[in-house]
Amino acid sequence: MKIHPLAYLAPLLLAAISVSADDAKSAPLFNGKDTAGWKNPYEWGKVEVVDGEIHLSAEKKFFLVTEKQYSDFVFEGEVHLPEGKANSGFMFRCHVEPNKVFGYQAECDGSDRRWSGGLYDEGRNGWLWPSQKGRTKVEAALAHEEESKAHFAKPEVRDALKRNGWNHYKITCKGNSIKIEVNGVVTTEYTDDTDAKGHLGIQHHGEKGAIYRFRNLKVTER
Repeated sequence: MKIHPLAYLAPLLLAAISVSADDAKSAPLFNGKDTAGWKNPYEWGKVEVVDGEIHLSAEKKFFLVTEKQYSDFVFEGEVHLPEGKANSGFMFRCHVEPNKVFGYQAECDGSDRRWSGGLYDEGRNGWLWPSQKGRTKVEAALAHEEESKAHFAKPEVRDALKRNGWNHYKITCKGNSIKIEVNGVVTTEYTDDTDAKGHLGIQHHGEKGAIYRFRNLKVTER
């Protein structure tokens, strides 16, 4: 049987079409020049664009958030923590009010605790993963807490964050499924029905004189 030469190209063409379709949905959240598409809902907090990076500085905690809301998506970005005491995070499906942002956060933990990539419910329920409090019976709650802490004690998870370098975060949300990756390491896989849509954001934790740096922010809607 003679096979037409183009038959060998068909799978490659289909793959290229698929990649192009995904790329068409992907959009940068930061143009490297200004903060178009973002807003600071607080009366404090300084936002600067320096050499293609967003720099946040403040004396109180605040968040820079997108003007647009998102439902199902892949949210990616890089963060560089300042020296000394530091904590940050990527907000997603979050809620925005004057001087207040609350909701899901992918943790960026600069302390010796090393819970980077954990899921924190900012301004609401606190830690979801690792669990700090149960939602059901006491025995089940304690088991869940121990399981989650053991997960973050694994070397690949514990050491996923580079304390003095750039760190790539990837947050995937589809329905009630949430997955967080730090530098390619899956740190959180969680299901929660609290929020299905909201803003994206980046955090300054409020340390005076500290500058939090962000770059390469993008979102792919699903």
